[in-house]
Amino acid sequence: MAWEVVSDGLNKEKFKAVLLYIINRCENKPNVGKTVICKLLYFSDFNYYEKHEKSITDETYLKYEHGPFPSHINEILDEMIDNGIIEWKSENYGGYPQDHYYLKEAPDLSLLNTDELRVINDVIDKIGGWSAGKASKYSHGDLPWKIAEDNDVLDYEYVFYRDQEYSVRDYDREIYN
Repeated sequence: MAWEVVSDGLNKEKFKAVLLYIINRCENKPNVGKTVICKLLYFSDFNYYEKHEKSITDETYLKYEHGPFPSHINEILDEMIDNGIIEWKSENYGGYPQDHYYLKEAPDLSLLNTDELRVINDVIDKIGGWSAGKASKYSHGDLPWKIAEDNDVLDYEYVFYRDQEYSVRDYDREIYN
């Protein structure tokens, strides 16, 4: 059963801030095209949700063949290109064409708090150097993606049942403190 994607919950300005921050940190990494950016957004939102019980952007993510896909990514990238905030180039990486993005102006980080930036940085540090194939394969092991039907919405609540490899919250410490 496919869900209808609604934009009511999306914090568009926060989504743009996270996206611009990721592009800023990764624009000189030849492996980071649109697929890797989508995984960085997904893990930033879902890891933050696991740690703080809320999403950074309130974006809706869908289960697509190559992993979690932010439902508003195309619309927002197009808008930022049209407004001259970022530039898009098709580049070759590993023998494949890749959508690569470059900043044309510095991102406004005032919308992101220290905890949000910490989670985003941790995600970039972990998977920002991976190929699209490796990042996609890794995302396929995360419970919110595994449990969803094809093209369905990924449920943030499943982060609380992740395998240890994906979990970012120290549950043992919480129990004993």
